[in-house]
Amino acid sequence: MNRIIIIFLFVLFLSGCATVPSRVALPTYNISGVTYVSLVSLCESENIAWEYDTFTRTAHLSKGAHKINLMVGESLVIVDDMPQYLKYPVDIYQGTVVIPFKFKEQVLDGLFKERYPQQKITLPLSRIKKIVIDAGHGGKDPGTIGKRGLREKDVNLDVAKRLSKLLRADGIDVVMTRSGDSFISLERRVAIANDSRADLFISIHSNANRVRSLNGLEVYYISPNVSDSKRALYCAQNAVLNLDKSSFAYNPSLNLKATLWDMIHTSNRAESVRLARDVCSAIDNNLNTRVLGIKGAPFYVLKGARMPAILIETGFLSNYQEERLMKNAYYRQQIAESIEQGIQRYVRDFTLMEAAKE
Repeated sequence: MNRIIIIFLFVLFLSGCATVPSRVALPTYNISGVTYVSLVSLCESENIAWEYDTFTRTAHLSKGAHKINLMVGESLVIVDDMPQYLKYPVDIYQGTVVIPFKFKEQVLDGLFKERYPQQKITLPLSRIKKIVIDAGHGGKDPGTIGKRGLREKDVNLDVAKRLSKLLRADGIDVVMTRSGDSFISLERRVAIANDSRADLFISIHSNANRVRSLNGLEVYYISPNVSDSKRALYCAQNAVLNLDKSSFAYNPSLNLKATLWDMIHTSNRAESVRLARDVCSAIDNNLNTRVLGIKGAPFYVLKGARMPAILIETGFLSNYQEERLMKNAYYRQQIAESIEQGIQRYVRDFTLMEAAKE
């Protein structure tokens, strides 16, 4: 009986799954709590051409200009000559090759599915109308430099420009702290954000660590250790409160201004955490990358911003594989799209909360 099953599967492999299109729902398998999908059935349903080498246990998928190479038992997959790491390896279940369902959704669907015109997503009317995008480093300050020479300032600017384009298409007014390879001081970056009276501040960076095996993406908000009362006193002495002339506190005392700024900073910190969580969640859903989560940090641009602010470390240039990923324009576009989706979610939730207060 086992010999018959093996011969049957071998015939399937030789015949090529692209020749038998199918509309049947894909069979899935649970292996140690992880959902997998049959590679053969996937190829049949998506009209993907493939070859399988039984000796090396490697599969080669192709459709159009896209190619994917994978190996049974390995988590490393080569997508259009770029390495991607799965959370779980390709496997064999009951004699058939299976791949993690999440990889099917995030990579195969994106590459091989037919593209249909997508309906334009319009963000709901909200008080979130203007966002500052800050591309870290620039000019004489290259930031971290990867082993293969990729400069942080270039990655940051490219992701920032892509994100800016996406947000403008959503109807958001975008202010860039820099739009070219120029050096902008931290003080100037903060001033640009505050002078623009933006609703959100997003700073884009790339990470580095002496431990070169460390990889992943993380999002920072202003550290809980940073005193809101100290920041409030500084703002009370140096910043302008945009109060309505009819307000009882149109000409507030220094103490009252400090109290009002303290309330603003406390609210902004809570909103920054919400924004960071939404961005992390979108990235985790859309990218096959390690998400290190959200963290508090006393970065200067976060301390100085007078609106909800986050700083995104898109990956580690000190990690060889992650540097290769970030060198790829398609991957940088995926990062920008994921950040935009996180912002979209935050804006929708913010709008609902504002409506509930009215």
